[in-house]
Amino acid sequence: MLAGTAGDVAPRPAPTDSGVLVVAVIVQKYGGSSVADADAIKRVAKRITEARRAGDDVVVVVSAMGDTTDELIDLANRITPTPPLREMDILLTAGERISMSLLAMAIANLGVHAQSFTGQQAGVITDDSHGRARIVAVKADRIRKALAEGNVAIVAGFQGVNEASNDVTTLGRGGSDTTAVALAAAIGADVCEIYTDVDGVFTADPRIVPTAHKISRISYEEMLDMAASGAKVLNLRCVEYGRRHGVDIHVRSSFSAHTGTLVTDRPLPEGEGLMEQPLIAGVAHDRSEAKVTVVGVPDVPGTAARIFEVVAASGVNIDMIVQNVSAAATGLTDISFTLPADDGQKAIGALTDHQAEIGYGSLQYDDQIGKLSLIGAGMKSHPGVSAKLFGALRDAGINIEMISTSEIRVSVVTRADQLDDAVRAVHTAFDLDSSEGEAVVYGGTGR
Repeated sequence: MLAGTAGDVAPRPAPTDSGVLVVAVIVQKYGGSSVADADAIKRVAKRITEARRAGDDVVVVVSAMGDTTDELIDLANRITPTPPLREMDILLTAGERISMSLLAMAIANLGVHAQSFTGQQAGVITDDSHGRARIVAVKADRIRKALAEGNVAIVAGFQGVNEASNDVTTLGRGGSDTTAVALAAAIGADVCEIYTDVDGVFTADPRIVPTAHKISRISYEEMLDMAASGAKVLNLRCVEYGRRHGVDIHVRSSFSAHTGTLVTDRPLPEGEGLMEQPLIAGVAHDRSEAKVTVVGVPDVPGTAARIFEVVAASGVNIDMIVQNVSAAATGLTDISFTLPADDGQKAIGALTDHQAEIGYGSLQYDDQIGKLSLIGAGMKSHPGVSAKLFGALRDAGINIEMISTSEIRVSVVTRADQLDDAVRAVHTAFDLDSSEGEAVVYGGTGR
């Protein structure tokens, strides 16, 4: 990989005694807040060139600048309330193309060669689901060639291509995280660094709980539940991909040089760390869900199955489910479930179309809810976690509407306007507050 060294890049490390050349391969992903304007792009370029001059091979994945994606969505919605999904994908990929080219220019200005690639050029192959495509393969030959020639390779995140149609696709919100981890797996990177606007993964969102403290190391299992429960710092599919392919993920801030949070299942070196895993990893929250209640459902075998078959056929994912006890006098029951608020009307429409077949009485829709989740692998072996959680919510005057549990998570639904108070109360009840001052939030929304 010595050919084509760019600018004044330092020579590669000398071979070891065994004759093996040791070169770290690093994938770095920068979110929208990290490349929000020209000054931010220059700051990121400086960090990248420092890594390259240290002798590392560097692949960079970038999101669109600042709020570009939201602005493009708003623009499309001003044109038409129902923009075609294929055309939306073509539109939205423009944001990442802008930031990748500007970053390549900034790196070149610092004397280091860089090449930018769209998702398609980088070999990110997806299925044909526009707006929420899944990566099925990464053919990273062009990225490997760019690295071999001494370049920094910059890849537009959030996007790929369907091989059958040759159509551009997007991966959905947070898709740049998934792009980065998928590339890291494909090229055998030593680590995938996800840069954001906070110093790592915290025990709660520091925008709500200023006394939250940074977690230095977290398992994939806990991080998956944190991401699924609303923690914005990492995308759920990115964590799933990392666990499946054994990619260590280092979450850190592009605004500081602090060590961040390592997401890994590798054991600590002997003699390091605690004897037992901490009881609670953190408190996550989500205010993007809604609740549907199907009222007056006939309490007979197969009715619940039919309800959720109808919802699934409409392409809606369901989170929590609660069924009430059947009323003996009527033989009817109520079933409530939560789902992404963006999919609420889709589910309502599908159920309404099948009302006569299912035989329920009416539907109720509530988009003013919030979900709080307490997460920690240590709760498997510690009794009393639920009691302490519900006691903390009671003392804070928070009413619980739904409850869901797993081995390492307890989730509750409450009113949206009580969610912040609930998060702070639970965080304090489980002694997660830091005594070292307030967490620093450098800007943006945490991704």
